[in-house]
Formats: sequence, C-alpha cells, structure tokens
Amino acid sequence: MKAAERRNAIVNLLLSEQGAVSGSALSERFGVSRQIIVQDITVLKGSGYDILSTHIGYIMQKSPLKERVLKLHHTTEQTEDELSLIVELGGTVVDVFVWHKVYGKVEAKLNIFSGFQIKQFIEGVRTGKSSELMNITGGYHYHTIRAESEEILDRIENALKERSYIAPGE
Repeated sequence: MKAAERRNAIVNLLLSEQGAVSGSALSERFGVSRQIIVQDITVLKGSGYDILSTHIGYIMQKSPLKERVLKLHHTTEQTEDELSLIVELGGTVVDVFVWHKVYGKVEAKLNIFSGFQIKQFIEGVRTGKSSELMNITGGYHYHTIRAESEEILDRIENALKERSYIAPGE
C-alpha cells in the first residue's frame, strides 16, 4: 500500500470510529512502524484534517471532507459498476443501509475507496460469504458517499443518474 492510500485509509478509519484509535493499532493494521503512522498523522494535519492526538490514540475532530446520502436502486450484477463509478470519480463509499419494514434501519460500514476493496467486496458476495443488504428491499438501498468537495459529489451523483442507479423519485 502506497503512502497516499494508507493516509486515505487512516482518514476513513478515524472517521468511522467512535473513539480514539491508538498509533500501535494503526501501525499493526497497516503493517508499518509507529514512526510512519506519526508522520502520516502529521501530513494529514498539514492537509487540513483536524486530528487530535491523545494519550489513548488519535481522534478525528472534524473532517474537511463532504458527505452526501444517495438512495439507489440496481441489480446485484450492477453493484461492481456502481461502486467503481463512485471510487473512480473520487468518492469513498462510507456505508450501505436499507429501511426494513420490520427491523427499521439496517446498516453496514463499508469504507470502500479503492479498486482492490471493491474486488474484495464483490468476491465476498459472489462466493456466497454474504449477500447484499439491498436484496431484502428489492434492490433499494442508500450509500453515504464521502469526497473532498461538493463538486466531486455532484459529479458522482450525476454519473449515477446517467446510469439510472439513482432510485426513481429521488
């Protein structure tokens, strides 16, 4: 994993965690030394990320990234295309959730921001490890999309509309 990819993964991890994440946990997860993690955090802070360094770990205070929730509808066969489109245009697929008539909101964290992660996800679904949440709601589902700017989110939303992945009536 290259430094830029690792930093992106650190940002996504810190944004998805409720509490602090220790430097040693980050070091272990990404297979680099604690010193590299400290350097990565310094670079991220210099890039505008408000990361608090505490005695128990790192906490993302406020992110400069923008988020948008989109309601989508497509087939299982179109999932890889949907995810690839979002990632290729500069987005991160933070989560997926559905509104079930009995259970209410059913959600899963994804944090997909690379082609490799898309392949892993698709492989997990194709090999039967699991099925997609959208299958319990007839293909309807929501994604929280994260990107560096509203303009990128607009491009992603427009591209999804062009492919007819945005749910009707949205």
